[in-house]
Amino acid sequence: METAPPGPFSLRMDTQPMLRYLLPLLLLTASTGAAAASHAVAFMYHRFGEDRYPSTSIRLEQFDAQLDYLQQNGFQVWPLERVIEHILRNEPLPERTIAITVDDAYLSVYEHAWPRLKARGWPFTVFVNTDPVDRRLGGFMSWEQMRTMQQAGVRFANHTASHDSLAARRADEDEAAWERRVHADIGRAQQRLHEELGAAVDQEPRLFAYPYGEYDTRAADLVRRMGYIGFGQHSGAIGTLSDRRALPRYPMAEAFAAIEPFARKAASLPLPVAQATPWEPHITTNNPPPLTLTLQQPLRGVACYNAAGQPLTLTWLDDTRLQVQAAERLPHGRSRYNCTAPAGSGRWYWYSHPWLVDD
Repeated sequence: METAPPGPFSLRMDTQPMLRYLLPLLLLTASTGAAAASHAVAFMYHRFGEDRYPSTSIRLEQFDAQLDYLQQNGFQVWPLERVIEHILRNEPLPERTIAITVDDAYLSVYEHAWPRLKARGWPFTVFVNTDPVDRRLGGFMSWEQMRTMQQAGVRFANHTASHDSLAARRADEDEAAWERRVHADIGRAQQRLHEELGAAVDQEPRLFAYPYGEYDTRAADLVRRMGYIGFGQHSGAIGTLSDRRALPRYPMAEAFAAIEPFARKAASLPLPVAQATPWEPHITTNNPPPLTLTLQQPLRGVACYNAAGQPLTLTWLDDTRLQVQAAERLPHGRSRYNCTAPAGSGRWYWYSHPWLVDD
């Protein structure tokens, strides 16, 4: 989860010089191609109105304000699978298309989010980790509640059964044992979804969200081989160049749910990254990691930041290749590099590369 809005959307004092540099470039940046591309934005939530958990919950007044903003500013809210179908076929989507997703199937989704979205006739997708539901743990929805929601058009998808991190290896398992365990975990969740919610959960494209947004290349490849489109918790808009093993979603929680950054994220476009090297998020050595991005075409005004909104060193290798690197070691756990560029008309291109640091 982000601790602050990244890049030019942060109001930190150390980003203001970069803002003053970037803003004049708005009129110089070509905005053609953005409207013709197939792109959309997905938001990710966990809890609603559960103030005990501010790092994963959004206050109800914040959520109401976000929904009001989307409705008042011409955004179209589509089912996530419909968005992905268009992306896979490279078919244009309406400008300002949004998908709403929720991870973990907490009870507050049923009590607070669903009534608000249902009143507007808006679809959304819930990624379910099935073990807590099967155990009837407090704070989670029941299968009966999910069936009621499904009958009203809510979609449900795979978030594993256990909610264990797919990037974690147990001390007593080799790679083959790890793969068997993760494959069984994802498969068990899909089986339980099918048993409780029917064949609708098996329809293509099948969607999967990584627990904690954590994955490595081996896990992402396994998810792909199992026939899923994967979703992380790193920021950015989704486009035809986005890697289908781990598509971005903007995380939403109390600390960064204000309308101004939300509006900029809702209107963002995918930075045209054709290749990221290394793609592997898991860092065991070489910290801070260098990241080389190859853009589909030259682009002015690119700037990159860490998760706290602090500028990163950026070196252009040629017209379309740039190398990004933090000046200091990334902290243990989840981190990221965020890169943005002005797209014209007050909109921004955005790309986020997640890191998972062991040391």
